[in-house]
Amino acid sequence: MATAEYAIATLAAVGFAGLLVVILKGNEVKGLLLGIIRQALSL
Repeated sequence: MATAEYAIATLAAVGFAGLLVVILKGNEVKGLLLGIIRQALSL
């Protein structure tokens, strides 16, 4: 890839990571994920 393509891919990855951080800070999502993990570990 060219340098410009690397820059675009990096910006997209950073944006996606930022979006995930915002989503995972929500209490509903955190509770849902913890419930899924607890259920998976109890099997």
